[in-house]
Amino acid sequence: MNTITTTNFNFPGQKSVYRGKVREVYNINDELLVMVATDRLSAFDVVMPKGIPYKGQILNQIATKFMQLTADIVPNWLIATPDPNVAVGHLCDPFKVEMVIRGYLSGHAAREYALGKRMLCGVALAEGLKENDKFPEPIITPSTKADNGEHDEDISREDILAKGIVSEEDYLVLEKYTRALFQRGTEIAASKGLILVDTKYEFGKTKDGKIVLIDEIHTPDSSRYFYADGYQERQDKNEAQKQLSKEFVRQWLIANGFQGKDGQQIPEMTDEYIATVSDRYIELYENILGESFVKADISNIDARIEKNVLAFLSSK
Repeated sequence: MNTITTTNFNFPGQKSVYRGKVREVYNINDELLVMVATDRLSAFDVVMPKGIPYKGQILNQIATKFMQLTADIVPNWLIATPDPNVAVGHLCDPFKVEMVIRGYLSGHAAREYALGKRMLCGVALAEGLKENDKFPEPIITPSTKADNGEHDEDISREDILAKGIVSEEDYLVLEKYTRALFQRGTEIAASKGLILVDTKYEFGKTKDGKIVLIDEIHTPDSSRYFYADGYQERQDKNEAQKQLSKEFVRQWLIANGFQGKDGQQIPEMTDEYIATVSDRYIELYENILGESFVKADISNIDARIEKNVLAFLSSK
């Protein structure tokens, strides 16, 4: 199966390229950003050696859909999606924090809680919680935005302000937008029989100083979903929740002795296992959006992307 794991485009007016864990972002004339969602798979802040077929298309199309579904409550950077793997938007200066919001004690928060920690990013957690319990109110637990190869770190609102990472005025907007997006995402998930457990949002400032949502939103890479049906019954019986996220990849890696720590080797992902991961991502897409996934032509992904982006740029 063809995948796209790295790109080397040279678009008209191209100023620079930023390569993130999954996305590659091309600066066009300091006005536009062309963001290519690759098929790379990142877990524990480490990029896996092999790509996952259709993963980039899935992430890009889910993010595009949710940008459209939330544009009435939070402005975003998106202008167009000229290719299944590509989003084009306004050039923004990103904030150096990721706004993580959690409705349930799951994932990283549950792992920290199990270690005995009762304070997460400056937020006090009650005693007596068990994994996947719902919080009385969603909590915001920001993290620093690390460079490639580095780990994101938990950080409190107080530290963000004290270190001048974000001004208090801007941070209040980030919190407001984060809660509004999570509420909308929760409502959309519920309409699909899902629970939006936790997610992260990234924001930036446009040239005219407007704060906008950037990057991705409510994708399986940035979010965790549970199936709503049977949630409480599973909690009452202390059973694992049925999840829709890439947590299944993290659990497979943990079971194979890898959590991104120094000295650990990434276990080999066979072609058979990669095919199952691709199938799970398609399942995620169809459940989250409630529509069938239409596979793009992947016979020559690079040529397809280049053709579509050039056509878009020439029309501007």
